[in-house]
Amino acid sequence: MNKLLLSLLLPLLSAGAWSQDVIYRCGNEYTNNASQAKAKGCKPVDGGHVTVIHGGGAKPPAARASSGSASTPAAASSGPAAAKVDNNAQRARDADARAILTAELTKSQEKLAQLKQEYNDGNPQRTALELRNPQGYLERVEQLKASIARQESDVAGIRREIDRLPAPSGAN
Repeated sequence: MNKLLLSLLLPLLSAGAWSQDVIYRCGNEYTNNASQAKAKGCKPVDGGHVTVIHGGGAKPPAARASSGSASTPAAASSGPAAAKVDNNAQRARDADARAILTAELTKSQEKLAQLKQEYNDGNPQRTALELRNPQGYLERVEQLKASIARQESDVAGIRREIDRLPAPSGAN
């Protein structure tokens, strides 16, 4: 029994031999070389374990863009080649944006019209449940009023976005 217990505890006791020496912190650098730490005036790190992963330094953004890795959006959009877009391509993008915004505006206006019809100038038709529960009716009226305000805000925002786009090329 003692031999079994000793054979189980021996690896645990010898784990201390595998532990690291004292780790020293020198500013943002760490070392376990005592002579180097003394020469630099480093301080020992108390408690906890330190894991340092050595890797290449990070490239500055300009170096990343010029290294040929144009797979990232930042690298693809930076540089002199990406600064100019062909006029025809830009007109096509503007036309697409206008078409999308116009479709969104139509949907928002239809939804606003439905909400206003249901709101009925502050007197929406009561449901059977609301006839028994007047508070439920008042809550629905407030929700409708808030929904109308949000929808009007959405319509105004979409109109502002459309106004920001350049005039269609056929309108010159």
